[in-house]
Amino acid sequence: MNTEEFIMLHRNDDVRTLALKAAGTEGIDLGYALNQIAGWQTARKKLPQWAADSGIKYPPHISMEQCSSEQTATYKANIAQRLINKLQDGGTDADTGTTLVDLTGGFGVDFSYIARRFSRAVYIEQQSHLCDIARHNMSCLGISQAEVMCGDSTQIIASMGHVTMVYADPARRDSHGGRTFAISDCTPDMTTLKDMLLRKADFIMIKLSPMLDWRKAAADMGSCVGEVHIVSTGNECKELLLVMSKRYSGIETIYCINDDTTFAFAPDEAAARPLPYGAPSDDGDCAPEPAAYLYEPNASLMKAGCFSLISRRYGIRQISRDSHLFVSPRAVADFPGRSFKVRAVTPMNKSELKKALAGITKANIAVRNFPMTADALRKKLKLKDGGDTYIFGTTETDGRHMLFICEKQL
Repeated sequence: MNTEEFIMLHRNDDVRTLALKAAGTEGIDLGYALNQIAGWQTARKKLPQWAADSGIKYPPHISMEQCSSEQTATYKANIAQRLINKLQDGGTDADTGTTLVDLTGGFGVDFSYIARRFSRAVYIEQQSHLCDIARHNMSCLGISQAEVMCGDSTQIIASMGHVTMVYADPARRDSHGGRTFAISDCTPDMTTLKDMLLRKADFIMIKLSPMLDWRKAAADMGSCVGEVHIVSTGNECKELLLVMSKRYSGIETIYCINDDTTFAFAPDEAAARPLPYGAPSDDGDCAPEPAAYLYEPNASLMKAGCFSLISRRYGIRQISRDSHLFVSPRAVADFPGRSFKVRAVTPMNKSELKKALAGITKANIAVRNFPMTADALRKKLKLKDGGDTYIFGTTETDGRHMLFICEKQL
């Protein structure tokens, strides 16, 4: 049995157990085999199209950990296609050929998806072993327009002529392996490269840490930022993308993405005045309507912080300014987040709690703007985790701590 046969035979095995069992096996490059098996197991979930190709080679664990998922890479490729279309509609020379330059090639996942939208695509990476993997994988994937360059991306791009798009995912680790988040602390430092890249490229797309505040990130890069994309999958914020060009004079659109759901808005829309909780009309003259439905925005909307706009756009009311939960007397279609039917609303009064929780033995518990953690609240209520009941602990505008007892809407 050779190494490749060993990989195929054991690729579903537990890697740690396999490392012990197969130690000393003759004719097998065990370190390489284990790395390929671990990489394929990660790709099976994160990159199913790649995992389906038995010829793909995988890098060390850290590159697999940091690479984009198939879903987010496809999203970036769709942005690139839209920008190419914009150039073509404007009558530029994009009709005669387009060029992508990826300054931070890495494992090449983003590059492989975005490159397909361009007639020429240049991958740049300083680490030679990643360049070797990229050459092999791009050939396996049939991306014939790919050119792999090993070296300093700053020097290479400086020697190039005009390109259509520059893409970069700056490394967010310092020389000691510690995590960094500020744009200027990443490698390469896009704040210092920005002016040169704006002269070189029609568009620049950079991928940043989802931990960053999007407003500050955009401000750090200046008025050349025209689009902000907050990208989540499975309701977990994964990426912050900035699209820049000398064509822009400020942010035009903020996109909040969660899987197949898109919520887009212009910066001035975010200043919309919210509908106050409990007031059925703007003047507040009518009696409050009951909260029959509760809404929790998805992770990208939470990151964007556009709560007043959500209130206005969907005609729903914030429970309080800091709760980030919304209620309505009527069901709202296509809300970008989780929707719940409210069974009961109760204060933390012992007798009222007992009545509201009658028959409930377990629940999914979350807290927003509440003086207890979810675990502490579950312990206080003496409930097990799980089931079909959802309980939200929050604080109303008058300072009362309340529980919203709900069932999830499909």
